[in-house]
Amino acid sequence: MNILVWPGSLREGSLNRKLAEVIAGKLSHQGIGADLINFRDFEMPLYDGDVESSTGIPNSVSALAEKISGCDGWILVTPEYNFGVPGPVKNAIDWLSRIRPYPTSNKTCFLASAAPGLVGGARGLIALRPTLSFMGSWLVPDSFSLAEAANSFGPEGQLKDEGLDKMLSQMLDKFIHATKNLRSP
Repeated sequence: MNILVWPGSLREGSLNRKLAEVIAGKLSHQGIGADLINFRDFEMPLYDGDVESSTGIPNSVSALAEKISGCDGWILVTPEYNFGVPGPVKNAIDWLSRIRPYPTSNKTCFLASAAPGLVGGARGLIALRPTLSFMGSWLVPDSFSLAEAANSFGPEGQLKDEGLDKMLSQMLDKFIHATKNLRSP
């Protein structure tokens, strides 16, 4: 099984990148392939129908679509900007939505976030659900929001709070189970 882990932040040292690394490590520890990407590798223009009409889907969007299409399930670990979805993530999803069939179709998806505030980015995750569902992703009911994330990682990059670490592991187990079941004939 291969799971794409997409940190939805462009910033170096991002809390969401750190959380994505924790998640990828947990998957690898279970013998599951974790393809942890760097969102910066998929630089793309703002979605513009005129650009699409004149030059087609950008190569970077096609490359991201191939990554998603080629995995068994995917995990988006994204910050929350101004109570919603960050512009770069929304832009990528807008571009991906122009590809048929949707690369996200019939793929399980787990959403996670890390934020310095007390809500942990949960509002941004809620805002993503309708669009990703429309694009055919099978969103697992659980999502993980790491509040006060700036103080949540230990010196080795691990989650310091054992209870939260266990909760994340349990959520990932459910995601893995759902992914295996969706893949089964």
